[in-house]
Amino acid sequence: MNLDSALFDKSRTVLKHPSALFVLFFTEMWERFSYYGMRALLVLFLTASLMDGGYGWERDNALQLYALYTGLVYFTPLFGGMIADKILGYRKAVIIGAFVMALGHMFMALETEMFFYMGLTALILGNGLFKPNISSIVGQLYDDPDRKDAAYTIFYMGINAGAFLGILLCGYIGEKIGWSYGFGLAMIFMIAGALQFWLGGKIFGSIGLSPKNDTMADLENPVEQTTLSSGSKGGRLGAWIGISLVVAAAIYFLNPLKEFDSFLTTLNTAYMPSIILAAFVGIIGFIVSDPSLNKVEKDRVWVIVILTLFTVFFWWAFEQAGGSMTIFARDYTDRTLIGGQAMTFKIFNTLLTVVPMIVITWVLWKLIKSTFDLIGVSNIILAVAFIGIWGIVIWMLQREFASEQTEVQASWFGILNSFFIITFAPMFSKFWDLKIIKSGPIKFAMGLLLLAFGFALLAWGSNGIEQGAKTASVSMMWLILAYLFHTLGELCLSPVGLSYISKLAPLRLIGLMFGVFFLSNFMANWAGGMTGSYIDAIVENNSMSAFFLIFTVIPAGAGILLILLKPILSKMMHGID
Repeated sequence: MNLDSALFDKSRTVLKHPSALFVLFFTEMWERFSYYGMRALLVLFLTASLMDGGYGWERDNALQLYALYTGLVYFTPLFGGMIADKILGYRKAVIIGAFVMALGHMFMALETEMFFYMGLTALILGNGLFKPNISSIVGQLYDDPDRKDAAYTIFYMGINAGAFLGILLCGYIGEKIGWSYGFGLAMIFMIAGALQFWLGGKIFGSIGLSPKNDTMADLENPVEQTTLSSGSKGGRLGAWIGISLVVAAAIYFLNPLKEFDSFLTTLNTAYMPSIILAAFVGIIGFIVSDPSLNKVEKDRVWVIVILTLFTVFFWWAFEQAGGSMTIFARDYTDRTLIGGQAMTFKIFNTLLTVVPMIVITWVLWKLIKSTFDLIGVSNIILAVAFIGIWGIVIWMLQREFASEQTEVQASWFGILNSFFIITFAPMFSKFWDLKIIKSGPIKFAMGLLLLAFGFALLAWGSNGIEQGAKTASVSMMWLILAYLFHTLGELCLSPVGLSYISKLAPLRLIGLMFGVFFLSNFMANWAGGMTGSYIDAIVENNSMSAFFLIFTVIPAGAGILLILLKPILSKMMHGID
């Protein structure tokens, strides 16, 4: 039996899917473990006092760095996909990216300032190679497009499992034991993910081995390929690059918010707005000016662009989770529990942790049974990593039960997003199947309105915080409810957004349209972090409620506007709804 046929052999399946999917599942899980584990600690570490082992940064500077980091993490995949497609191949790109990210976590664990910035740089570059290409391998496992939706759903669960465990364990160890140990834990399991993927490569056969030179247009129609390969394409590309440079220069010189107090401030206020907006104008202009687009295709491309702009408003607010909402959890939320409250939390936290671990371990066992004879060493590394995770979980739970008083770590609230996704995703899937709500724009609008409602609850809950206050003791329930509604909003918008790109984009432009998607996340993450950096200024001059109302009013307004635009967008989609 050759390796390609082994990929789809019935004896090598897990949950009726190719076993290779679950090698990718666990690789992505470890990567998300490391990414979200580090992200949960980043702002807390930067703003912790020197006595507490942190850098003692002001909140605005820490959130500006958070903005730059989380933005660039979504920028580099634009180039990582091209490098894999033209030079490395998907699998080499994933392996190199994973080890570069592991190196980044190691640098951050050293905690010196030089290594800290080297670590962030390595994480950004490594993610650029890893993120787009592991997703591409998932799609290549299936010939039947109808099975890809279920495959990506399973893959998405791996993402959330990793985020859940990373925030829980790296956050706990970083806050309660030491920052270096939290960053180091992210490094260990990133290495585990890289090794198990590298040593499990045989299961993929020839998939992802060599570059296919089809990043920008997976063309099946030779007529379309000839059209796009003509000299006019190069001239059009050059024209839009020129327009982008003019836009960048204009924004730079007209920008009234430029500051040159420090390197970080200069980069964020003087250069990043020019880079982001110029890139967005250039890519959108290049796509919509494609002379090969007929009227139907052009209308549908414009719908993708419009929905992408509304997506920016969603993620701009949603990504407060790792920034301003983490600061709110640490400094303005009553996280100390005693007596019955403490015991209730301990039991809840135990169930919240152990039940997903049992499910993931069961999936791991099925993978090992299916593939041990082919990729035994990879399986052993994966099993050892999981034994380590179980050991840390049991140690953490025992340590908490031994304490009479419980202080919930500020990073803990970040696990709620993954928990709510795992809990509610099946319900949303069944609800969409009922086709009560079929319109994509309406689903987008629902996501924006649910997100706005979550921030409205935070604004209401923080109403008693005095103007200019640096600390307070607001009930944890407001944050828990906010995360609930934010997640419900995400389930309305995020899966639908990816689906609509694949439905509406012409085949030859799917690569570019997904590039627009990554660019929108780059814009939203950067803008979200920068807006969050004004939390102190807004609280001093107004109130904490006013700060959260910003993220209530703007997404709500965007959601209402999208509802009003629905008839126009439906017409432009030409039968796709």
